Amino acid sequence: MGSPIIGSLRIALYLAWTLALVPPQLVAMAVGSPLARRIPQLYHRGCARLLGFRLEVHGTMATEAPVLFVCNHSSYLDITVLGALLNASFIAKSEVAGWPLFGFLSKLQRTVFVERRARSDVGRQRDALTARLQEGDNLILFPEGTSSDGNRTLPFKSALFTVAWQSVDGRPVLVQPVSVTATKLDGIPLGINFRPIYAWYGDMDLAPHLWRAFTIGKVTVEVEFHPPVTVEGFPSRKALADHCQTVVAAGVERAITGRRPPVPAPAAPATRTATEPAAA
Repeated sequence: MGSPIIGSLRIALYLAWTLALVPPQLVAMAVGSPLARRIPQLYHRGCARLLGFRLEVHGTMATEAPVLFVCNHSSYLDITVLGALLNASFIAKSEVAGWPLFGFLSKLQRTVFVERRARSDVGRQRDALTARLQEGDNLILFPEGTSSDGNRTLPFKSALFTVAWQSVDGRPVLVQPVSVTATKLDGIPLGINFRPIYAWYGDMDLAPHLWRAFTIGKVTVEVEFHPPVTVEGFPSRKALADHCQTVVAAGVERAITGRRPPVPAPAAPATRTATEPAAA
C-alpha cells in the first residue's frame, strides 16, 4: 500500500525540516528563550503536513495556561498530531529518552520523563511536573501507560493525576480531556481492520510501520477537546482519572462511529411585536 516515491520524498523532506529546526531550538533552550516553547509546535505542524494528516478539531481548546491535557494514545503519530495543535510539552516514560532519533527529538520538545514502574517515586515526579506547570508550561499526559489499537480506550492509570491537586498561582490546575482518533484514509472510513495504518501497539515493528506512515495517502485524525475540569468535585485522583477516561472513550467512539451531535442551527430572529415600529 502506498507509493515508494512519495515515501522517499516525504522522508527526505522530513529530515531536511528536522535539520533546519534543530539548531534554533538548541539555541532557544540554551538561552531560555520563549521560542523554545514555540518552535516544537511549528516543527510538528510541518511534520503533520509532510505526513499528509488532515486534522479535524471538535470542541474548544483550553487556552489559559497552565493546562494538563489528558489524552488517549494509540500511536507515536499522536505526538505529531497533538504537537501541531498544542503549545505544550509531553510526559513520557523514561525509556523514550534513549530511543534513537526520537529520544533526541523528545528532549528538544522539553519532554518530562517519568518512571512508569509501580514502585517509582510518585512524589518526586509530582514535584517535577508541578515545577513545569509553575513555569507556565502546558503538559500532555497519556495515562493509559501504553498505546492501544485505536479502536478502544484503555483504563487510565491514576498515579500522575496527583499533580492536579497542586495549585499554580493560587489556582487549581486545569485538566482537559482530549480524544485522538484516526478515522479516514483518503476520505474513506478506516474501519477496525485498517486503523493499525495509524495505530502502533503491542509488538509491532517500528520501521515498517513508520515507512507505511510516510507512503500512505491522507489520513484524517479527529481531535476532540472536552470541557476542562479541576479537582473540585472529585474526591480522589482515581475519580478524576475515571472521569477523564469516560469522556475520552466516548469521544473516540463518536469519532469511530461518526455519530456526532448535530451542530445547533443559528437562532431565528425574534418576531417583531406589535409595539415595535415597522422598518422604514
